[in-house]
Amino acid sequence: MLLALAQLPAEVLRAQIGNGVILMVLGMAIVFVFLTILVGTTKGVSKIVKKFESTQPQTVPAAVNTAVQTVSSNDAEIAAAIAAAVVKSRS
Repeated sequence: MLLALAQLPAEVLRAQIGNGVILMVLGMAIVFVFLTILVGTTKGVSKIVKKFESTQPQTVPAAVNTAVQTVSSNDAEIAAAIAAAVVKSRS
């Protein structure tokens, strides 16, 4: 690789390095602009969400409470099924 670069004329090598630097700086600038826009958009959306979130009342639906009670009553059945599966897999 280095041998191939040594065989190039100096002006060609300078032009290729210059083009590479320009391409690198352009790519870094594009990424910087994109990330700046992304951060600004994220902060803006966060402010909008906080503004609308504070206007809505905080209520817990009744269905959530009944679902929790149903799950807790099924725990004994689930534990028995797991124990039976473990015993069956060991025999």
